[in-house]
Amino acid sequence: MGALEDWAEALCAELGLDAAEGSQKVVLDLARVVAHTVDRPAAPVTAYLLGMAVGRGEPLAETAQRIQQLARSWPAA
Repeated sequence: MGALEDWAEALCAELGLDAAEGSQKVVLDLARVVAHTVDRPAAPVTAYLLGMAVGRGEPLAETAQRIQQLARSWPAA
């Protein structure tokens, strides 16, 4: 994941974020679960909404876990 790590580091620098605060694994795991249980296009939307929730003060790991639980219980299409 060299390119991903390089991108995330550059993106954090561009946005003035601490790269240590970003948790790529949490977000990637969430996106994978949502893409496979809800719908592929739901993954980036979910990641964006997770970011919005974290930005307003919700804890990243716990919020991602709650979203994963919701996605896993989502009715199959």
